[in-house]
Amino acid sequence: MLAANKYPKDYVDACRRRIDLQVAAYQRVKGTPGTDAFEEQFFNNMVLVLDYLFVHRTRALELKDGNPLNEVRVICNSLLQNDGRMGKDNSIKLDPATSILGLHVGDEIVLDEPGFAALSHAFFADIERKFM
Repeated sequence: MLAANKYPKDYVDACRRRIDLQVAAYQRVKGTPGTDAFEEQFFNNMVLVLDYLFVHRTRALELKDGNPLNEVRVICNSLLQNDGRMGKDNSIKLDPATSILGLHVGDEIVLDEPGFAALSHAFFADIERKFM
């Protein structure tokens, strides 16, 4: 697939619903035995899903200023290639002080429900602003 400069509103809305359904499924089992250990794995993996839904987004439109799209990209690369510790992407100006999750290089990536909610909401807002 070629790089995407635009996403149809229907597609973005469907992706948001897909994420919301997954979070709702988690909420139904939350609090049952074993879900504490499950939460981190679930929400770390949900960031991977979030990124993949828009994996072909054009980097020129995404920019490299440390925005939520950048943060998701760096988190995904770190989960997959840096043993779950926040890595650095020298082409992106990601500042922990202004990022959604405030992760520093070397921090273990451990997402919980509120952190994922904040990140996904900011991610979708940035997708809508730049790609619709």
